Amino acid sequence: MDRIVERKTTAILEILRDSDKPLGARRISRILEAQGIELTERAVRYHLLHMDDRGLTRISGGSGRVLTDKGAQELGNALAVERVGFVDSRIDSLAYQTTFDPALRQGLVVLNLSLIKSDVFADAKRAMRPVFRAGIGLSNLVLEATEGEHFGDITVPEGHKALATVCSVTLNGILLRHGIPVESRFGGLLEMRNGNPTRFTDIISYSGSTLDPIEVFIKGRMTEVGKAAATGDGRVCASFREVPSASVPRIHELLEQMSKVGMDGMVLVGRPSQAFLEVPVARGRTGVVVAGGLNPVAAAEEKGIQTELKAMVTLADYSLLHPA
Repeated sequence: MDRIVERKTTAILEILRDSDKPLGARRISRILEAQGIELTERAVRYHLLHMDDRGLTRISGGSGRVLTDKGAQELGNALAVERVGFVDSRIDSLAYQTTFDPALRQGLVVLNLSLIKSDVFADAKRAMRPVFRAGIGLSNLVLEATEGEHFGDITVPEGHKALATVCSVTLNGILLRHGIPVESRFGGLLEMRNGNPTRFTDIISYSGSTLDPIEVFIKGRMTEVGKAAATGDGRVCASFREVPSASVPRIHELLEQMSKVGMDGMVLVGRPSQAFLEVPVARGRTGVVVAGGLNPVAAAEEKGIQTELKAMVTLADYSLLHPA
């Protein structure tokens, strides 16, 4: 019972951490429901009262709660074992909610979000343009916002602008809507030579991680995206999926449709039951490699421009996007 309570406490703390304004029990309950956690408004209020007593949260803005310093520390010390596989489940949840249909050119797509200081935003975009032109991502479509505007439950802070890029999980959603199951195996650094992918040099499994691998590689300054865009040689972020081999002809059809609606980035499909880019696949399965949607932002980071990355942050209507 203590373990169950701890899991719910951690989930609530994470929601408060990711919000830039006080949240009430009703709003927290709805966010939990979207994450697949059933907790009524009354139950959330009960947990919040106990969290107040422990000094993890405090009342702010009427009946809303915010995270305290102690709460942030508690969240950081939360059992890592409980959070293993969070990225994997997040991918599946967002893929299920994706409704975009490339043939109809409408529906929801998954977005990554990057917060950048306003005074260097133009410099960041300048660093990103060659990456978009080189197609080192899923799409060249973006969504921009200024301070005070919202992305899901995130509000762009004062003195910042936001750039949202199309997340590679959107591909999972498109395939899922057409009856094609996708197994997301890992995110990694993909070595490029003469503009062609050769092998993965570093990988982090989605099912065994508490952090998004692409964020780790970018913030660890392990990428060479700008160099890859300029010369064809370098390490870029990419993810590896597996699909049923029987679905490959249909996947190629869908990729052709996607290429006509601004989603013509780097998506590579291997051969049935054969290792792909030195990654073995199961019999009857085929490997699929997708360039990371945060690759353009990695190029800005490589130029020394600080960004706050949030992978797989929300869904937005395709009609709101525009070319970078």
